[in-house]
Amino acid sequence: MDALCRAEPRTRRPRAAAAASPLPWARFSAWLDCVCVVTFDLELGQAMELVYPYDFRLTEKEKTSICYLSFPDSYSGGLGDTQFSFRLRQSGGQRTTHYEDDGEYNREAPLTLQRESAHYFGYVYFRQVKDSSMKRGYFQKSLVLVSRLPYVNLFQSLLQLIAPEYFDKLEPCLEAVCNEIDQWPPPVPGQTLNLPVMGVVIQVRIPSRVDKPGSSPVKQFNQENLLPAPLVLPSIHELDLFRCFQPVLIHIQMLWELMLLGEPIVVMAPSPTVSSEMVLALTSCLAPLRYCCDYRPYFTIHDSEFKEYTTRTQAPPNIVVGVTNPFFIKTLQHWPHILRVGELRMSGDLPKQVKVKKLAKLKTLDTKPGIYTSYKTFLHKDKTLIKRLLKGIQRKRPSEVQSALLRRHLLELTQSFIIPLEHYIASLMPLQRAITPWKNPPQIRPFRQEDFMKTLEHAGPQLTCVLKGDWLGLYRRFFKSPNFDGWYRQRHKEMTQKLEALHLEAICEANIVAWMKDKSEVEIVDLVLKLREKLVRARCQHLPVKEETLQRVGLYIETIIGSLPEDLQTVLHHH
Repeated sequence: MDALCRAEPRTRRPRAAAAASPLPWARFSAWLDCVCVVTFDLELGQAMELVYPYDFRLTEKEKTSICYLSFPDSYSGGLGDTQFSFRLRQSGGQRTTHYEDDGEYNREAPLTLQRESAHYFGYVYFRQVKDSSMKRGYFQKSLVLVSRLPYVNLFQSLLQLIAPEYFDKLEPCLEAVCNEIDQWPPPVPGQTLNLPVMGVVIQVRIPSRVDKPGSSPVKQFNQENLLPAPLVLPSIHELDLFRCFQPVLIHIQMLWELMLLGEPIVVMAPSPTVSSEMVLALTSCLAPLRYCCDYRPYFTIHDSEFKEYTTRTQAPPNIVVGVTNPFFIKTLQHWPHILRVGELRMSGDLPKQVKVKKLAKLKTLDTKPGIYTSYKTFLHKDKTLIKRLLKGIQRKRPSEVQSALLRRHLLELTQSFIIPLEHYIASLMPLQRAITPWKNPPQIRPFRQEDFMKTLEHAGPQLTCVLKGDWLGLYRRFFKSPNFDGWYRQRHKEMTQKLEALHLEAICEANIVAWMKDKSEVEIVDLVLKLREKLVRARCQHLPVKEETLQRVGLYIETIIGSLPEDLQTVLHHH
């Protein structure tokens, strides 16, 4: 495999820009891990031509995977430029990056836009054109941005600017672009940023966890000083949902349920572009609920997980996988839900809607578009949504308006489902008056499914959603899914941290001198050690506590130590 990577590490050229940031490539690494160039070699097949920065280390397994995932399958050949995305499992354990992040970004970003810790996203710009100077008569090359951030719109827009220029001017152009990215401010949730590259300023707003779900992005600002006018991206991550879902609009209810329940789904598409857009659209349709299962927007038979996904000795994993090679029709026939789609073409009419078909009708060759499944939905179809979208098509409503309508519908559906769960879990939190300063905070009560079910009669989804159906059955099935597990763990962690914060506040409001009067030295020393531990935990876990509260606890510790004999004071100050 060594031959597959011809990109030898070189010594980095000194740059004045490096002095502006604490570490070389620190700012670049806040956005991207590396940039790869993959080419087609007659002897080796896909080969890694370049990795930049030169000292970024990908494992051989990662290089091989990136090489295969950066080219469309031979079956979907066509001339011209193609853009698509993939997601890749990191191999070789944790590694250091130039970007030092204490987790602040993930604390402030929406759960659906977290920086990944165990996966890379690959954003690909592939060019295939006739070229008589090449042995095969074709120029075939991909420029790939590798990042841990799911900013599909931003990175694909960036590729549209830099890839055509790179294919003309090659390496010096790429180096200049990477140096420009190394000057960008880091992505801070809630901020609108101007990102200069190749004479263009891209203006983006980084979403924040405190944004109201479904609110429209902030319009461009501060552009009177920017010449030329910036390229404003309305969203860094949102796809054109209406375009992606156009062949399956009448089945949007079923697809939402399958995603909510974390069911294994195969998306079979004619190209990596359609495959990756459909998979990313599916994973986004649960927002603001985080999709907690695995997903692969584009997957090939060369992938290291190919055997894991195609084995028939165990049930398919909870994953949405996008494929283009017809070979998968045979190898993934045992999967419970297969969505076969054709090329996405926007037209002035409602595109032909795929039908739901039995899995037995999935033929090895020439399979028609359709949803091949025996799944029966728990909820009834929302016919009003389809009517509104149809009216939009007749009135030639812009695609982005149709997408906003669709996104709003999915958001309201998810919120109707999740609000009863939020109300119930909030009731498991101990009362504030039960939190006393000198005892450990009380425990959060356990989540009992049957108790939750009893609350649905008076406070269920029917209060906010007009859809009828078997909501109880849907909740029971949801409890068995990784999405429930992920949601519950996140909420439990947040509630535990809130309890810790309330306990610290209770300590601050207590009369510490009165408490110490009848306590032995052992009890007082024990309190000092416990308070110190709490203080460290509060800072390390970034608990939702005011800085002044933490400072007061620090003063309390000093007051308590000051009341002890000198020998003990010395020991505790050294501890």
